[in-house]
Amino acid sequence: MEIIKILKIEVLDNKLIHFYFNDNSEKIIDLKNFIKKGTINEILNNEDYFRKVKIYDNGRGIYWPDGYDLCPDTLRYFTEPVKEPA
Repeated sequence: MEIIKILKIEVLDNKLIHFYFNDNSEKIIDLKNFIKKGTINEILNNEDYFRKVKIYDNGRGIYWPDGYDLCPDTLRYFTEPVKEPA
């Protein structure tokens, strides 16, 4: 199996992110389910802060300034897309 990397992201409204992966796949994922009250990532409910998401230089995940991150394998293989990209 190929090592999955995130090539590009587009932050959309309502906690959605459009992911572009190195295996030529794309997914729009709703990240609201990852945000839990009383946890390190609760701050992601703030829309301005949510939009500060970045891709690691090696493409092996996304992260926010508080240190919360998600790996590309989880995003690619273990999440259902909200809708197929156009």
